Amino acid sequence: MSVSPLIPPGDRRHRPRRGARATLAVVLPAVCAGALGAALGLFAGPHHHARAVAASHPRAHGAARAPGNAAPARSPAGLPLGRPPLSLQGLGEPERDPLQIRFRHPPRAGLLFDLDSGAVLWQRNPLVRSRIASLNKMMTALLVVRSEPARARVLVTREAVEAAGSKVGVLPRGRHVPLESMLYGLLLPSGNDAATALAQRVAGSVHAFVARMNAEAARLGLGCTRYSSPSGYFDEGNFSCAADLAVLAHVDLQQSRLARLVRSRTAVLPFPIKGGKLYLYNNNPLLIYRYPGLSGLKTGYTNASGRCLVATAQRHGVRLGAVLLNSPAPASQARRL
Repeated sequence: MSVSPLIPPGDRRHRPRRGARATLAVVLPAVCAGALGAALGLFAGPHHHARAVAASHPRAHGAARAPGNAAPARSPAGLPLGRPPLSLQGLGEPERDPLQIRFRHPPRAGLLFDLDSGAVLWQRNPLVRSRIASLNKMMTALLVVRSEPARARVLVTREAVEAAGSKVGVLPRGRHVPLESMLYGLLLPSGNDAATALAQRVAGSVHAFVARMNAEAARLGLGCTRYSSPSGYFDEGNFSCAADLAVLAHVDLQQSRLARLVRSRTAVLPFPIKGGKLYLYNNNPLLIYRYPGLSGLKTGYTNASGRCLVATAQRHGVRLGAVLLNSPAPASQARRL
């Protein structure tokens, strides 16, 4: 198994040690019992702070409905924004965050939030547009499961085989392979070859698929998100923000196929190669080190984006999500949050 790019080389702090499970087991319950309770009380009531932020920030959630005769807010791709399916309450008011955590070397942007209520527990530059690398595979996967049944098959094209960056790496050119196996290849090892093949299966071409990605981002009210590829390998024209990625995480985990897949540490799948099996390993560092209650979700890394992570966990009936963009140590920072 290759080392996750989100774990700095030689960093011993992230290696499993005796007693780590017991130590980590107290972190999230403490947030649930204390900080989350404060958050829910703090943000209860009819007023949604995200909408207040939207009045002064065109990229904030809730800005899709403009008052009077004003033109509706538009996505970076120029499309009218819909209403986000999750209202992030407290967005843009970091002084009111229940958790006032400071990192010695903070991420460029980040967010800790309740996946169900949308209560924001901690934030740093949540609306700043940032490179997101392979985090955009969260949208690729969403469009695939909404468009194609699990039993469909995907043609492996030359363009897919020649994709740059991280790959599944054993795709048989010219063969049709199980779509669900390719979906695992997209999200566990973050295969750019799988992203290309799936995009061509769903939309006929990579270009047409990217258009669908941007249309879906606008429909979901993702006001600072733009896609330029299904893989995220090339950063030019491909960006988002922590707030949009929080909403997308909420939507992804509503899809049972994706929720089951992104919490898998490993997968052994049928595949038309020698031996007939495809062995895949998830590069999510918190899954690698068995963080208690972890339910997903996706990693990302390029030189331009830095290390990025969207992590989700559930304990005692509470589901939290953490987004970290351009973080020097996403595994330890997500664990602390």
